[in-house]
Amino acid sequence: MAIITLTTDFGHKDHFVGAIKGTILSNLPEVSIVDISHAISPFNIQECAYILKNAYRSFPPGSVHIVGVDSELSPENQHIVVQVDGHYFVSANNGVISLITSEINPEKVMEIGIPNLSPSSFPMLNVFVQVACHIARGGKLEVIGKPFDALKELREFEPRITNNGNSISGNVIYIDNYGNVITNIQRSLFEAYRNGREFELIARTTKMKTIHTSYNDIVNFDLNKAQRKGPGDALALFNSAGYVELAIYKSDLNTVGGASTLLGLNYRDTVTINFL
Repeated sequence: MAIITLTTDFGHKDHFVGAIKGTILSNLPEVSIVDISHAISPFNIQECAYILKNAYRSFPPGSVHIVGVDSELSPENQHIVVQVDGHYFVSANNGVISLITSEINPEKVMEIGIPNLSPSSFPMLNVFVQVACHIARGGKLEVIGKPFDALKELREFEPRITNNGNSISGNVIYIDNYGNVITNIQRSLFEAYRNGREFELIARTTKMKTIHTSYNDIVNFDLNKAQRKGPGDALALFNSAGYVELAIYKSDLNTVGGASTLLGLNYRDTVTINFL
């Protein structure tokens, strides 16, 4: 069965998501439509890329991923379809694809060109859906576009190695539903420069000397509950995507707060690791 996924900043109040799904099903009744997220912050390319990059690999090869963030057509924001890692991404050329494919080269990049198409403020419906359904039917990319070699690249959030290799300076790239703060510092980069040394992670006024591999690692279950760390305590860990994440153990962003509010961290803020 063909699979089409949706990732947008549309939210759930308006008709947009329903109209997209209805149009897809009208064209392909047997297709499986999967929502990855419709809660991307408006026009936040970095956030969109983080979510989609860490979700698409769980889908089978041949899946088609529609990306509906900053998708309106302009001379500097062309509509494209990219074949990479056995998957297809239908998107605008706004940099999101370069962030998703930063570690792997695309096999094909095509600029979408559908004849006699009227301009629209809702390109996901009248462009992206048509292209996604064409691909899901087994159609060739060459039918809906021409080769494109001007893929826009975004690299502004790469972590920086400073202090003669003794420090890594990264940025907050995503804040999740729990208020957990995800940085762009990957475990592979951390291990490459650590060389067995002790370290100190600094995020505003918070300092940590341990990075865990799970949330429960902060708890010493050999101690009684009054003596051990637990709910409300801050920790750093390598999350399931391999990035350094800052969290408050068993936090609730809507009540007591999460790492973003309690540690005072926002999108793009700096997090530094100093090797000692």
